[in-house]
Amino acid sequence: MKTAILTDSNCGIRAGDVQGSDIFVLPMPFYIDDEVFYEDIDLTQEEFYERLEGDSKISTSMPVVGDVLDKWDELLEDYDEIVYIPMSSSLSGSFQTAYMLAMDEDYEDKVFVVDNQRISVTMKESVYDALYLAEKGYGGEDIKNILEDHKRDSSIYISLATLSYLSKGGRLTKSAAMLGNLLRIKPVLQIQGGKLDTYAKARTVVQCKQTMIDAVKADIKNRFGDDPSVCTIAIAHTANEEEALKFRDEVLSIWPKQDIVVDPLSLSVACHIGPGALALTVGRRIDSFNEYREE
Repeated sequence: MKTAILTDSNCGIRAGDVQGSDIFVLPMPFYIDDEVFYEDIDLTQEEFYERLEGDSKISTSMPVVGDVLDKWDELLEDYDEIVYIPMSSSLSGSFQTAYMLAMDEDYEDKVFVVDNQRISVTMKESVYDALYLAEKGYGGEDIKNILEDHKRDSSIYISLATLSYLSKGGRLTKSAAMLGNLLRIKPVLQIQGGKLDTYAKARTVVQCKQTMIDAVKADIKNRFGDDPSVCTIAIAHTANEEEALKFRDEVLSIWPKQDIVVDPLSLSVACHIGPGALALTVGRRIDSFNEYREE
């Protein structure tokens, strides 16, 4: 079976980065001041943050149904099956819509929609995990089941530069945001199982970084057998690459054997938390499980 891995740009993979592979990326639509833009087509990271900081009205949207079906039809001309990995069903209706579409007889047993419960950097890991499994000979249904079995084996910890964007998006009242900014409260958020929740509070960037490092240490100890070698650790940010690279050096001093990448957080996350954020992520490597390990 020849399997295509399809995802959307919420995972942070750009279409140009995977040309010539079996990974394909649907661009996410964004509405900016009531005008639609598509990520990585007519909306760059720089343009997005310029509009965000310019107080434009920005909202996310699901991929257009017609675009999804057109892509499925296109891929099925060259592939036997598709594993489609949209963003977490807890954060968007993309999964439910695609799942219903895949029940049509034209796509039954050909398109497998994964309820992955992930977004951004950890969603990106799942896309590459799917490719890894496909290259090892797993079929679409098995890949879907494996990814869903391990969908909670990851966390993203995010420290914010400001509370203003949480307030703007309705996740925090304006008065609470004003008071928090006045008191210099810097929350650390957690994304796990598709939900964005408050994890801890700090007053300084140094405290935020230490909180995220301690959280990852606890995850490795309590969730991943106290073995960093079975984990992937990554740094992410929102328009804050310089600080992210400095943070990478700090994290490498703790886990020097890790290949730690630095990636932007997806724009669908950035529009809710604003620029200047830093994130630390941890997840279990798919090849750390004996049943999927390379011979």
